[in-house]
Amino acid sequence: MGWKFRKKKNIPGGLWVKCPSCNAMLQRKKLEEAFGVCHDCEHHFRIGSRQRAASLLDEGSFVEFGNDFLPRDLLEFSGYDGTLERSRKRSGMNEAVLVGEGRMEGMEIAIGCLDFSFVGGSMGMVVGSRIMAAAEHALEKSTPLVLVAMSGGARMQEGALSLMQMARTSAAIAKLGEAGLPYVSILADPCTGGVIASFAALGDVIIAEPGALIGFAGPRVIQTTIGAQLPEGFQRAEFLLEHGFIDRICSRTTLRAEVASCLRFLSTGRQTA
Repeated sequence: MGWKFRKKKNIPGGLWVKCPSCNAMLQRKKLEEAFGVCHDCEHHFRIGSRQRAASLLDEGSFVEFGNDFLPRDLLEFSGYDGTLERSRKRSGMNEAVLVGEGRMEGMEIAIGCLDFSFVGGSMGMVVGSRIMAAAEHALEKSTPLVLVAMSGGARMQEGALSLMQMARTSAAIAKLGEAGLPYVSILADPCTGGVIASFAALGDVIIAEPGALIGFAGPRVIQTTIGAQLPEGFQRAEFLLEHGFIDRICSRTTLRAEVASCLRFLSTGRQTA
């Protein structure tokens, strides 16, 4: 059964929105229809996981799964229950990732999209389990996997349990590689910490959105730690492309076609290998 996407809240409220890059005044409705891309300067606003999936998949094709995995305060970390409740109200999500299956230009795929509005898109046990579920679904159905990373890293409220998800998700991705199934990783702003140190960096093709912050530790943390002036644009997508960490940069407006093209190429190459 197809699933209707709910309007997302990451784009600021009100009828008009000011672009932080070019200062253009944008109609909120038109900005949402453009999936959060400024029509004047192509600044990419942060968008939620449901709107993200809608931007990548054929209309009405998405079917969610993994929604029965829900976060719990296993370590009795002070204030964690309140943090989860506030994130649920703010984001409309019950965790920091949405996973499911759908079609991209007619191709069946498994997909997962992180949502920065839920505890900073951080990866805890449930996020790791849902990412694994998406990979296992792709393996079971012999379909490609597409994951969109948008995260502040591992979730500190879950301690070592959150760090374990780096190994769990990486192992799940490795099984796809062994089976010859394509995996495309999309890096949105920001993509840091344990997420970029695990599944987000393991794509057959790694595509970043323009200007995305990508790195293990943020530039301010690094600069404070080593006491050195960092290069201009350090850890932005353009810098990483120049230094070979990612394969390409693609605007959200053409991302669906770009990913679909990569998946067709990878699928054809592996079928004839």
